[in-house]
Amino acid sequence: MRIVVTNCNTTQSMTEEIVRGARAAAGPGTTVLGLTPAWGPESAEGWLDSYLSAAAVLDTLRTYQEQEDHDPYDAVVMAGFGEHGREGVRELVDVPVVDITEAAAHLACLLGRRYGVVTTLERSAGQIEDSLYTAGVARNCAVVVGTGLGVLDLGDQERTEAAFVAAAERARDAGAEVLVLGCAGMTGLQRAVGEKLGMPVVDGVGAAVKLAESLVSLGLTTSRAGGYAKPLPKRRTWARPGAPPSE
Repeated sequence: MRIVVTNCNTTQSMTEEIVRGARAAAGPGTTVLGLTPAWGPESAEGWLDSYLSAAAVLDTLRTYQEQEDHDPYDAVVMAGFGEHGREGVRELVDVPVVDITEAAAHLACLLGRRYGVVTTLERSAGQIEDSLYTAGVARNCAVVVGTGLGVLDLGDQERTEAAFVAAAERARDAGAEVLVLGCAGMTGLQRAVGEKLGMPVVDGVGAAVKLAESLVSLGLTTSRAGGYAKPLPKRRTWARPGAPPSE
């Protein structure tokens, strides 16, 4: 089985960290390939970054598919928590597409009555809530809490752990029985804080990989009977002619 994991930003070191987490969760015989967009935000924080990220991820997958020497893959994991684009990717590719936001939420619902999401900056809470609502799992979300850390700040493990624990306590006070890591850059943190908090902590990357493996093993993929029908054939311009690489 071969799974493609797409980072939502252009920071290669974050792609490598996400891939490490995905490989740790993958079963024997599963190969994980990480893709980093060639353009877009270096970290996705807010609505503008999210929409740019969505287009960049779609372009990355389109470009990868068009490469003559690209290896076939069995599923896509989208590693942007609360980011846009998953519906478009489901139209674009012919394999199962699992977004870490909804994957983590679905597993959290199996572990407790209500879950809380601990994310980076508070400004991301609204789009995460919208993403959970669209996926049909918002009803069980008690709260989305920010740590006050930016995505690029997560490399400081000690600081990140302390901020996560403080935010997690707020989520628990709001009624959360299960915690969800609200950023792919937090992958691996569940091991450090799970016992300290005495609560299950779900990592979206690991959850998405296991769900993707399950869908592939069961021979299931995205339905084409409705909203995820293949895109209509038409001319699509993916880049503005003469546009500089960054603006």
